[in-house]
Amino acid sequence: MKSLWLENNTLSLREVPVPQNENEALVRVRLAGICGTDLELIKGYYPFTGIPGHEFVGEVVSQPGSDQSLVGRRVVGEINASCGNCEQCLNGRHTHCENRTVLGIARRDGIFAEYTTLPVNNLHLVPDEIPDEMAVLTEPLAAAAEILEQVHIHPSDRVLLIGAGRLGQLIAQTLTLSGAALRVVARHPLQKQLLEKQNIRLIDEEDIQPWRWDVVVEATGSTDGFLLARKAIRPRGTLVLKSTYKGEITVNLSSIVVDEINIVGSRCGSFEPALRLMQQKLVDPSIINTREYRLADGLQAFETAAERGVLKVLLRP
Repeated sequence: MKSLWLENNTLSLREVPVPQNENEALVRVRLAGICGTDLELIKGYYPFTGIPGHEFVGEVVSQPGSDQSLVGRRVVGEINASCGNCEQCLNGRHTHCENRTVLGIARRDGIFAEYTTLPVNNLHLVPDEIPDEMAVLTEPLAAAAEILEQVHIHPSDRVLLIGAGRLGQLIAQTLTLSGAALRVVARHPLQKQLLEKQNIRLIDEEDIQPWRWDVVVEATGSTDGFLLARKAIRPRGTLVLKSTYKGEITVNLSSIVVDEINIVGSRCGSFEPALRLMQQKLVDPSIINTREYRLADGLQAFETAAERGVLKVLLRP
């Protein structure tokens, strides 16, 4: 089958065997999305060799066991495959499994290919009302919605979102559901246009009052973004870190202690709530879709995805 292969920070088009795992479902990939993590992997963010990619919607070709109810159905898949036996799994923290493999990121081939495999427990049926172009973004939408699971945001809160890229756009949509007074820092014209179309209010960096915001979400992945977030948050406010930073950031921990700041790390989210948000038309993640390429043109697709200001680039096998 055709695939994109990452090795030594170099991406190439390669023919590889169709994956075989008798304990997992075989899924034909219908549509896949290139995300910021995929781009960072090429830069060496994490040592990975194999097929990258983790955002997808597919169709089940086969599943293990006598239950064949998923065969022929559209599915999306959670990216963390857990062991079920470690301390974290036994206490319900499956996304933090001590032995987990991560789709297209750690010790598991991803979805920039014609087929992939995943445990049946990782798969979720896609309602008929949700088109592929929306379903492919279930994983990042789930990550965005995770903030509302972790932090109780009141309608009276002043909420600042720093960063309006691929994930930031989805975070903005989910935060509006809280009814809070949301402002978003966006730098690129397309980011601003998309937010304005949804009546989501923007704010310039120079207009951000320090020490005033109840909840600040940092989604830039940059040191400057973190420093701006730290400056904005009020005493006893909540700072949500949605970025995975490359390297280290120097932080004045004493000031965080003195101001009694609550810091919340936020990563993966639950798929079922994300699917309901799309099914009920409360959010539309597909607004960030910019371009679509065939898998055979995947190298060009990655070049486009890396361009400044570009949001979501999709691959269709």
